[in-house]
Amino acid sequence: MALMITDECINCDVCEPECPNDAISMGLEIYQIDPDRCTECVGHFDVPQCREVCPVDCIPVHPEHVESRQPLHERYCACIVRCRRAARAEMIPVRPLCPLAPCGCRSRSMTPRLTSVRML
Repeated sequence: MALMITDECINCDVCEPECPNDAISMGLEIYQIDPDRCTECVGHFDVPQCREVCPVDCIPVHPEHVESRQPLHERYCACIVRCRRAARAEMIPVRPLCPLAPCGCRSRSMTPRLTSVRML
């Protein structure tokens, strides 16, 4: 499942920095969620962080992108693979629990798995 932001959004800016996959961005009038990047925080957290912080409860499941947890976990794993490849190609030193992974996602749980990258 991917989430979506409804037109009840008040543009309070609290959801965007909470997304570990950088799936939330400002649209024309309200924030929007990229369903190709949204994993509902599977692999990062137990519950979607954007829904946790939204003060108006305007982030339901996107009816056109209903998925089980397995595809969400696979999308999370694909992000980890992109991070590994980017780190290897650019020889980026990655600290454990780095808040910004090489692919742009903020995966806190993937950086300790990067065994081939020198740790700071």
